Amino acid sequence: MRADHRESTGKKPTDRKTAGSASPFPYARMAERQDALDRLELQFRWGGYGIRVLRCHLASFPPGHIIQFHKHSGYEFHYIPKGKGKVILVDQTYDLHEGMFYLTGPDLVHYQESDPEDPMYELCLHLEIEPLEAGGQPGGWGDELEAAEAEECITSLDRLPVAPVVDRFHAMSGFLEAYRILEEQPIGFYTLLKQEIVQILLRTVRVLDRADDRTGIPERDMSFHRYKLATQYIQDNESMPISLEQVAEAIGISPRQLQRIFRSEGRTTFRDYLEHTRLTAICSDLLLTDKAIEEIAIAHGFANPNYLYPVFKSKYEVTPSAYRKMHAGEHSAPHSKREKEASI
Repeated sequence: MRADHRESTGKKPTDRKTAGSASPFPYARMAERQDALDRLELQFRWGGYGIRVLRCHLASFPPGHIIQFHKHSGYEFHYIPKGKGKVILVDQTYDLHEGMFYLTGPDLVHYQESDPEDPMYELCLHLEIEPLEAGGQPGGWGDELEAAEAEECITSLDRLPVAPVVDRFHAMSGFLEAYRILEEQPIGFYTLLKQEIVQILLRTVRVLDRADDRTGIPERDMSFHRYKLATQYIQDNESMPISLEQVAEAIGISPRQLQRIFRSEGRTTFRDYLEHTRLTAICSDLLLTDKAIEEIAIAHGFANPNYLYPVFKSKYEVTPSAYRKMHAGEHSAPHSKREKEASI
């Protein structure tokens, strides 16, 4: 029955070669609102540069369409997702076809023409890029590394060949992702759009990439890093039972290795650091609260409150209650029982 129905339609079956040649145009969704991204007032800082997006859109040119010689004060990136044509850069003529891009930097005179028989599509990113004063750039948290990468990327723009090249690293896919972000308006909309523009820039200059020149992300001193992880774990969990084995497992090393790290990086032992952390927290509670000493001891990992007294006296040479009395005038306990009794 099904075979008879197919025969009655009179349609020829589509072979694989024919089906593969009619692939959908992935940027067609951008044609519905070609200037949607152009309408955004998008500008941001990247490292030591201010970047202002003037245009970011899909343009379609009918067969034989000519854009006469002109130039820009900023950077204009041209990506060809479909079709073919030609471009004249200064006085050199080059063929354009799907998958290519070229950059017209500041004051570069250029002319573009689509094929006489086929339309041509272009993804255009037009940017103003301005160096900013170094004093306004915040430091730390990886800012220096980001600033160095931004500097390398922006200065590389002027080293790109004055000729069309293949978009080997798929920079043009950033246009479609930026358009999707605009449509969906997710949390972090501005940051995501900024990241896509930066991705387009980075993927574009990768045609110049030389792996030997990469400085990479600075490597950590792993011994000190693990010491910081261990001490932070202890500070976060000092109110609960903690063992050397537990902390070592949490940061992915052996207990023996962790003990060596405490000696080399902290000039102390695991046990002494844990005790110091707990006693520091207990001193704070003694001065800032009216909680009973036994309650404070249990709250900071001393399962047997009586054990606190000899440990505390060994370190501070006084008992917890004497310590509280000695420093009573230095701190106050807001809304404490002592204050309530004094006000009656």
